[in-house]
Amino acid sequence: MRVQGRTGFHGSPSPADGGAVSVSAATDGNGRTTLRVDAQRNLEHVLRAAREVFGESGYGAPMEDVARRARVGVGTVYRRFPSKEVLVRRIAEEETARLTEQARAALGQEDRPWAALERFLRGSVASGAGRLLPPQVLGVGPDGALLDGVTRVPQQRGDAGLRVVEQRQSYEGSGAEALLEVVGRLVERARSAGELRTDVTVSDVLLVIATAAPSLPDAAQQAAASARLLDILLAGLRSRPGD
Repeated sequence: MRVQGRTGFHGSPSPADGGAVSVSAATDGNGRTTLRVDAQRNLEHVLRAAREVFGESGYGAPMEDVARRARVGVGTVYRRFPSKEVLVRRIAEEETARLTEQARAALGQEDRPWAALERFLRGSVASGAGRLLPPQVLGVGPDGALLDGVTRVPQQRGDAGLRVVEQRQSYEGSGAEALLEVVGRLVERARSAGELRTDVTVSDVLLVIATAAPSLPDAAQQAAASARLLDILLAGLRSRPGD
């Protein structure tokens, strides 16, 4: 079966491809539709490009940038993801699941509470995961303030990452609950062991991941900057005598 058509932002026609977009599909033995090799390859290119573009510029980056990076027409992107919100949700879900598994691995591989928390933070920052965390996981409001009003944090790049209150429904089901639960276990263990400041919250830990993952044009500079910043932030998280 072949389906042809063009779909633009929010379902509007997209002129950027200059022609109809073809999406190939086949039916397996159970009657389920599966993507052919070329369509699957295009999907992988789009997802990889979206992770790169959103990681560099934030979720406010336009779909045209994703298409350009994937080297496909923007209509191809919209054929797979009928709106930008759908693509953002897909990337956020994948990144949240990835971080959840990293947190679970840290819990299972480290008996010492602080070592487990540090392992999770270092692995997450090294992978650049913080640049793709869904905004509601960070608890950041549209003015850059934490939603609980306790403190303020720098605004994320782009505008989409700041419309948390308006777009909260868009991120429901992203797996955020599982991530918050497992990171909460890391935090509670370290706090109970007296190794983590008593005022540090799960949101604080996730903000460390987001803050310590800067996007720099030079990979070596980015790695060095991330490592240095994370060392400073980790020192700030640890409890001190008299805390």
